[in-house]
Amino acid sequence: MDNLALLIEGFGAAMQPIFLLYALLGVFVGTAVGVLPGIGPAMTVALLLPLTYTLEPTAAFIMFAGIYYGGMYGGSTTSILLNTPGESASIVTALEGHKMARAGRGAAALATAAIGSFIAGTVATVGLTFVAPVAARFAVKLSSADYVALMVLAFLTVGALLGSSVTRGMVSLGLGLFIGLIGVDAISAQQRYTLGIPELVDGIDVVLVAVGLFAVGEAFHVASRLRKGPVEVIPVTGGWRSWMSRGDWRRSWKPWLRGTAIGFPIGTIPAGGADVATFLSYASERRLAKGERKKAFGTGAIEGVAGPESANNAAAAGVLVPLLTLGLPTTATAAIILAAFQRYQIQPGPLLFENQSALVWTLIASLYIGNLMLLVLNLPLVGMWVKILQIPRPYLYAGIITFAGLGAFAVNFTPADVLLLLIIGLLGFFMRRYGYPVAPMVVGLILGPMFEAHLRRALSISQGDPVALVQSGFALFVYVALLVIFALSFWLKRRQQRLEAVVEAEAMSGETAPVAADQAAPAAGESAPVAEPSEGENR
Repeated sequence: MDNLALLIEGFGAAMQPIFLLYALLGVFVGTAVGVLPGIGPAMTVALLLPLTYTLEPTAAFIMFAGIYYGGMYGGSTTSILLNTPGESASIVTALEGHKMARAGRGAAALATAAIGSFIAGTVATVGLTFVAPVAARFAVKLSSADYVALMVLAFLTVGALLGSSVTRGMVSLGLGLFIGLIGVDAISAQQRYTLGIPELVDGIDVVLVAVGLFAVGEAFHVASRLRKGPVEVIPVTGGWRSWMSRGDWRRSWKPWLRGTAIGFPIGTIPAGGADVATFLSYASERRLAKGERKKAFGTGAIEGVAGPESANNAAAAGVLVPLLTLGLPTTATAAIILAAFQRYQIQPGPLLFENQSALVWTLIASLYIGNLMLLVLNLPLVGMWVKILQIPRPYLYAGIITFAGLGAFAVNFTPADVLLLLIIGLLGFFMRRYGYPVAPMVVGLILGPMFEAHLRRALSISQGDPVALVQSGFALFVYVALLVIFALSFWLKRRQQRLEAVVEAEAMSGETAPVAADQAAPAAGESAPVAEPSEGENR
């Protein structure tokens, strides 16, 4: 009952006109940027992060929540109408959604994606409301050795699972940990790895790294692989109120609920992210379909859009549970949100619900409001999103780099930050070029200093005895859970790869496969090959 009372107070704060305006602005801008081809949620959040610097914390995080959910939803429009997923989790939506659009049923695909996102986001936020406070009360009792175990869990799972290669993921993680060490040592006050450059004494700002990797690096990567030819966007006709028939509603409501049930638990643990949840949801819907509905898969089944989109948005809410209660990001987008908290000198973790109770409950309340705003905005305004999709790609990515440069300069108002942004952007480009995931690098950069502080504290208490790191019952439980999560995650990955093989075989038999986010749509009449997803969120 205490949680409900706090949530009601949070609604009272979030319903203030000025905060509603910030929520609306965040949802609108997040969707507008997220709907652009090749721009996933992580890039959307990183690109728009500097917009919140001038706001007070509550307004900033309400706007940030709208940007986050808007960016998550925006990818579905691109996947359905353009066959270009902005992130790996949207590939499944493109499989059936684009076929529905080519068959003249794009409106129904967009509607079931929007309504499914609303239902899944709302139900998952309810789960966040009741699970997060319980987890926070438990986490208050954790020692420094326990936090070391949790961060080892985060490092290994994120490094090994957020990418197609374990080795490359761990190299990316190590690079992030190294960048996190640059600056002044908090204990000895000695400079580390600064090379005598004054601008590096205070370390490298996380915002510069996030914007450089996800905005500049992604723009360079997409530009280097840009295809020539017109962008074919399938038009959406008819009024939005008539988009879904009664049959569509009957076929969609169960996948909405099943996708939510699959996505939220997977989002709360580092088990591969939303892309695993969407593929599991798609596989479940294929298995449960009977008769004519089963035959519809591969040719435009509405269940293949409703379930994965629900799983995607439920996983997005689930990611906030370990972030708010333990301060552990399990995806690239969560790492950037953590950087936003730290920008305001707020540390997510077990004490967040005590020290910043009003802020966190207003934030949770704003998630409910933002979900409703998404539904109200996206159905009537889909015609405008279609026009945004037709922006010429050279103008689009030139604008992204310009906006990223302005945001980097606004961090400290020094030209050196813009140069550093360019260097990090080039690093991100080469990492993508050679298959190194950038998400582990951001997670390592953010968690590295925290890991060092807890490790030193634990060793100081134990007088240098490393055995103390594994003596507590919780630490042992975490290390055992790490083995279980690895086994579960690799099993899920194998299932996902088998499903991808089936989908690729169907695509090779004559169907058009989704184009990766780092490629432009082919010219009309040209068949697009099956491609690896862009480094949008998890892969």
